[in-house]
Amino acid sequence: MSSSHFVFRFISAIWRGADGLRKVLHLVLMLLLFLMFFGLLSGEAPHLMPQRAALYLQPVGSLVDQVAGNPYDRAIAELTDNASPQTLVSDIVDTLDFAAADERIELVHLELSALGGAGLSKLQRVAKAMARFQESGKRIVASADSYSQQGYYLAAHADEVYMHPEGIIYLQGYGSYRNYFKDAIDLLRIDWNVFKVGTHKSFVEPYTRMDMSPEDRDSRTHLVAQFWAMYEDDVVAARGLTEGAINDYSQNLVEYVASANGDISQAALDRGLVDDLLGRAELREIFQGYVGVDEDDETMYPAMGMAHYLGQMRLLGGDRLKSENIAVIVAVGDILDGSQPPGTIGGDSTALLIRRALTDETVKAVVLRVDSSGGSVFASEVIAQEIEALQNAGKPVVASMGSVAASGGYWISVVADRVIASPATVTGSIGIFGMVPTFQRTLEVVGVATDGIGTTPWSGELRGDREMGQHTKQLFQMVIEDGYNDFISGVAENRELDKDYVDSIGQGQVWTGNDAFENGLVDQLGDINDAVIAAAELAGLAAGEYGQKLIEQKLTSTEQMILDFLTVVRVAGIDPAAFVRAPTQIEIFANRMQEFLSSVSRFNDPKGVYSHCFCELN
Repeated sequence: MSSSHFVFRFISAIWRGADGLRKVLHLVLMLLLFLMFFGLLSGEAPHLMPQRAALYLQPVGSLVDQVAGNPYDRAIAELTDNASPQTLVSDIVDTLDFAAADERIELVHLELSALGGAGLSKLQRVAKAMARFQESGKRIVASADSYSQQGYYLAAHADEVYMHPEGIIYLQGYGSYRNYFKDAIDLLRIDWNVFKVGTHKSFVEPYTRMDMSPEDRDSRTHLVAQFWAMYEDDVVAARGLTEGAINDYSQNLVEYVASANGDISQAALDRGLVDDLLGRAELREIFQGYVGVDEDDETMYPAMGMAHYLGQMRLLGGDRLKSENIAVIVAVGDILDGSQPPGTIGGDSTALLIRRALTDETVKAVVLRVDSSGGSVFASEVIAQEIEALQNAGKPVVASMGSVAASGGYWISVVADRVIASPATVTGSIGIFGMVPTFQRTLEVVGVATDGIGTTPWSGELRGDREMGQHTKQLFQMVIEDGYNDFISGVAENRELDKDYVDSIGQGQVWTGNDAFENGLVDQLGDINDAVIAAAELAGLAAGEYGQKLIEQKLTSTEQMILDFLTVVRVAGIDPAAFVRAPTQIEIFANRMQEFLSSVSRFNDPKGVYSHCFCELN
């Protein structure tokens, strides 16, 4: 075969490939145009704001500072209606702030039936936004089929509170409960090697005890009492109830329900927790009395949902960026090594976000919003070092603590130039631990033994099928103690406190934001807005002269193109969920089991050293 013939065939093959690619791209373009045209003909009409309307605000699921999950996977899940319910606190706050200045919005209908979990600090932030809306002279009317404790907190801050006649207000107070596994571990003949520093470092207790230690019980009793007092004081003041009314209702619920002939909703009405018990039709009449009858459906009232309203207002409001900005970086979830999706703090992925703020010339200061009970010590230190790099570059950092900023969450906060906590933040828990289970005794039961040789005393020491030697245990404990010394030394240096004093308020003890302020662990009490103002002051920026820039993980161009395509498909009336197979019951069970197991197995500190707090209150 001649060389000229080979070259001709090679060029022809390239041409055929390019022509094939052109045809594919042309087909995709025609499909997109067709779907857009079809959508214009048969899709839903744009959601236009009536000139007189109520804002329908219905938080669904948990209130969070950051939606959990890979952005692409989360977007796909939302398009296929398969996303776990979560509502961003910032979305509610922005919606209420927009609506306060919007003449078309006459009142807010706050529907709270679907609200799930929410930290008290997040509820307080929403309540402040509700108060700003009410200061504009407009009303907020709350309703629910039934109220959770979190839902009722927000309802109490509304001007009117209604509940379905078959509803219930369930105020269980605050508690701290967990499972303990020592007997099961002994029964399975597992050696659960635990290394810790801190008399109150309770994260490891389920593996070493069958009940709560006296130290942890005392600490948590103090903690939950403060949270319940804050909840009660806020609700009583907002609702105008007599002092102690909420605790009285909770403590004597059986008596009050009995006096209402077993009607628990009537008991709530009798105690003044709600203004009236109304069914759906009666409730709609209330709103029609405020904003009239909807033109398209005379049984309804004119209203705009939060998602559509917020999207339009953010688009019309323009960019919040300016030539000089305060960057906001959100760090939510367990702290793990490496790159992690939102809802988890990755040492590498969060460090990358911080470096983006470092190299962005428009960013003059950074607010690190922390909502974390900690995790990997190594990842925490990686993040702390990147924060110090920001400071060395002349960009001040303010840590804004959310519901929890304890253990590793406090580690990455304390290096900031200023630390701001909510009164209802759970913080502190300055302590270190490590856990290494081995299963050699379990294997012996089924006739499996392990034997071999090694060149050093450390050969085979970290195998799960061999007993950990005393020299290895000694080494681990020294590493843990060194980590604790680094922790309290860092706190002492950054907070300008005596190291022995830090040790006395450390030892794994947990504190509320109020306690932390009194103990010198934080600089002031406030929310994220206060943190932004503080960051601007540290950067020398005057009010009104700076913008805000949220720095977060982004979609790749390919991921964005796929999402845009699926969005067009949905607008065209084709439901993407129709192409997704529903999981079987076995798959659902397997997924839940995997989530349960990953809660432990995903911890990946290179040295197996963690600063993590059992901070859950329920």
